[in-house]
Amino acid sequence: MSDILSQSEIDDILRQLTEGGDSTVGDSDASNKKIRVFDFKRPSKFAKDQLKTINIIHDNFSRLSTNFLTAYLRTLVQIDVIAIDALPYGDFSNSLTNPDVMAMVDFSPLSGSIVYEMSPSVAFCFVDRILGGRGDGVAEIREFTEIELALLERIIVQLLNIYKVAWENVISVNPRLEKIESNPQFAQLVSPNEIIALVTLSVKVGQVEGMMNVCIPHMVVEPIISRLTTRFWYSLADKEPIANAKEMLEKKLNTTFVTIRGLLGKLNITVGELLELQIGDVLSVDRGVDDEVDVLVGDLLKFKARPGVKGKKAALKITQVYKKEED
Repeated sequence: MSDILSQSEIDDILRQLTEGGDSTVGDSDASNKKIRVFDFKRPSKFAKDQLKTINIIHDNFSRLSTNFLTAYLRTLVQIDVIAIDALPYGDFSNSLTNPDVMAMVDFSPLSGSIVYEMSPSVAFCFVDRILGGRGDGVAEIREFTEIELALLERIIVQLLNIYKVAWENVISVNPRLEKIESNPQFAQLVSPNEIIALVTLSVKVGQVEGMMNVCIPHMVVEPIISRLTTRFWYSLADKEPIANAKEMLEKKLNTTFVTIRGLLGKLNITVGELLELQIGDVLSVDRGVDDEVDVLVGDLLKFKARPGVKGKKAALKITQVYKKEED
């Protein structure tokens, strides 16, 4: 049964017939509406604000990693985030070469794993620097040896510790390396159609340049997806530290260990006399038995005290507080 036309639609049809135009009903209304293209094969599960937050996290990660690798490899290293995209996992895995370095990382306490991928040129350069080379890499890409994979594993474990710090403002994670795959076909982390956030980082080690990728499946971060917003990030960064700064500082200070030493006295002896000391020898110091002793906190004179015994242990009884800064 056809819809009943309103008077305005009838007038529109008559006007278009008179003008010789198209008599399609409702074209004038449709032309005012913005049409948004939607690809059902590649649905976007990450909002722009969420991708922006992930970008901020990895900007922090790249800065921390730059400092660590520069010191660890003893050469200038520069890491920068160059792109972040939401795409199917199949597109990412099909773009990789064989051999490659793909670290499968358990992302506890979140359920699932992420992939930390390193291009062979960067991996071989890292290995060359660790083994004392100039970091020129290799002329031809080949399979990695067991020793090379072991060396790369040590670097990746250290980078994961840095990655943990980069996520602290969103969630406390404990990334743990599960295994390293050199063949992308054996690293089927999720379904090829699963949407991932792919963070691409450029790496420059001396004259060698390459890429590193961090693959984060949507299903892994879905439980905390509401936190992946810049509003949550900045509110946490601005308010929480200010509110808890005093309490946290007091807690840290109260649990900090310091060394306290009671200086019973001083004396000067020769090296020869020192070498001849035996058990039972008596040393005369510059203080009497009833004199107060200096109590040092670290190397700072802080208290005056009298030596004694409490129970079966030697003890010092504080007699006065010495404030050197007031002198």
